[in-house]
Amino acid sequence: MATVQLTQDNFATTIENNDIVLIDFWAPWCGPCKSFGPIYEGVSEKHEDVVFARCNTEDERELAGSFGIMAIPTIVAFSEKIIVFKQAGLLPAEALEELIGKIRELDMDDVRKQIEEHEKAEAAGETTEEAGEAAEEAE
Repeated sequence: MATVQLTQDNFATTIENNDIVLIDFWAPWCGPCKSFGPIYEGVSEKHEDVVFARCNTEDERELAGSFGIMAIPTIVAFSEKIIVFKQAGLLPAEALEELIGKIRELDMDDVRKQIEEHEKAEAAGETTEEAGEAAEEAE
């Protein structure tokens, strides 16, 4: 699948209507971004079931800001509408392929359960470690 340009206008529908979405935050003046572009495009051709989106941070400052993008290129990955990966820096093709494999292996029901436990712990004023211990004791 070729890459798609991600904007504020198509962001929500892109995330809502696709199980796995990778977003490459980039800028035209960025040297590493220029090097990463062909890698990203090449890997996109091998994964028809994954949306490979590109977000130009110069044109989409608000969208990039909502992700706290401080360095580019930055890859953000969604699985079933949940951010499961965020990392700045150029990834080689092998690392990008490995990332896609790991995303596919995720048990998203377990991920949602962990998020729920974390949110409950935060609401109760517990640390993440305390919440994990409490969850283990309950089992």
